[in-house]
Amino acid sequence: MSTTSTRPAAHARRVVDVHDARVFKDTPSHLAKVVIEPNAWAEHDPFLIMAEDRFGGGAFDLHPHRGIETITYVIDGRLDHQDNRGNTGSLGPRDVQLMTAGRGIIHNEVPPEGTMVHTLQLWLNLPATQKLTEPRYQDLLHAAMPRISRNGAVVTVYSGSFDGTMANTLNHTPFTLLEMDAPAESHIDVPLPGSYNGFVHVIDGEGEVGVDGTSAKPGQTLWLERTEAGIDTSVRISTQTHLRVLVAAGEPLRETVVARGPFVMNTAEQIKEAYADLRAGCFKA
Repeated sequence: MSTTSTRPAAHARRVVDVHDARVFKDTPSHLAKVVIEPNAWAEHDPFLIMAEDRFGGGAFDLHPHRGIETITYVIDGRLDHQDNRGNTGSLGPRDVQLMTAGRGIIHNEVPPEGTMVHTLQLWLNLPATQKLTEPRYQDLLHAAMPRISRNGAVVTVYSGSFDGTMANTLNHTPFTLLEMDAPAESHIDVPLPGSYNGFVHVIDGEGEVGVDGTSAKPGQTLWLERTEAGIDTSVRISTQTHLRVLVAAGEPLRETVVARGPFVMNTAEQIKEAYADLRAGCFKA
């Protein structure tokens, strides 16, 4: 006697939008591209913006944040970090830092003197109830994160889970962040909660994403169709050449977004309060 599972197969997601990174600054010391455009808050929820930067010393200065989390992935080079609370850190290739700005922090990120660093930085929205939470840092070092091999591909789990393997990352907004590094002519199915909104960003190589096999090239961000809570979904990633991508997906907050400069809150009054608090020195520990 044999039995078969009655559990339905995961819904295979398709790609609904492909965005090519847009250059908005190009100088010898700083090449900056917009990867996720601002102001499409509902469409990209819970993500806000993402930028790709290649820069040296002096490209940035000390600057504040409130109401968000920044997710910084180092593509190449080294990135040193410091803030007004006395925290310091250093990231190498494929390391990730998840910084919770919360109620306010002033920081700077710079490469070692005389070098350039290549990064992606994604802004993740904080729920209204956590906008003024205590700031914190989580350095998610590539060598220390859970890693799974499937069909020749290596998946590193920075946040959330993959195929039952979970990272111990602390999240205010539930989200998954994976790096997939796969050889040519292979494929892998990445499971995602049905309620999560997400995308695949190509760092290096070429392939196809989604059930329709949408072409994917370096620098492109491929947004996945929105699906419903309570169903299992997956996205197929197939390779033509060696391929490295980031897969990011998170639970939409469905809250009003009011953004100005480095602050993202829920009302215009809260933005005014953020600037007043900054002037009053309230961002210090």
